Amino acid sequence: MVSHAERGYGRQTVCFPDGCSFFSFIRKRQMSIQILPGLFLEEDELKVTYILASGPGGQNVNKVATAAQLRFDAAHSPALSDRIRMRLIELAGSRATQNGEIIITGRRFRTQQRNREDTIERLAELIRKAAHRPTFRVATRPGKAARQRRLDGKSHRAGIKRNRKVRLDD
Repeated sequence: MVSHAERGYGRQTVCFPDGCSFFSFIRKRQMSIQILPGLFLEEDELKVTYILASGPGGQNVNKVATAAQLRFDAAHSPALSDRIRMRLIELAGSRATQNGEIIITGRRFRTQQRNREDTIERLAELIRKAAHRPTFRVATRPGKAARQRRLDGKSHRAGIKRNRKVRLDD
């Protein structure tokens, strides 16, 4: 038989100076966000807070905190390799703090949920860019025929310009 604690349910005793109380709780299941195949972020690594937002929302905009502010501690995340971590902080630019924490604010939508999803997707896109290895350009020299074509074109243009000159034969 599966106990309540294994299912994620439980009771917790909290003692205050005036007595003890029992609280029921439901543990949130650990959700992970897939960034790339083999790269997952645990949801508890993300800290989302809600702040007042400007923009669309009518009268509600001054009463309800709908903008989502996501904080992700890239410097201490176990999911990221050192190469991805360094490039992520570099790509984040001014969104990264000195402690290696990345702050992304989303206020495009009118609801908390959509702004939260938007910030998580923007963080995932930033991590995907950091994980991508840029291909290096191999420097090549133009071939002999290409150099000859270039010189032929230059002499042809020079001939056209030379023929435009007015010649005065005395």
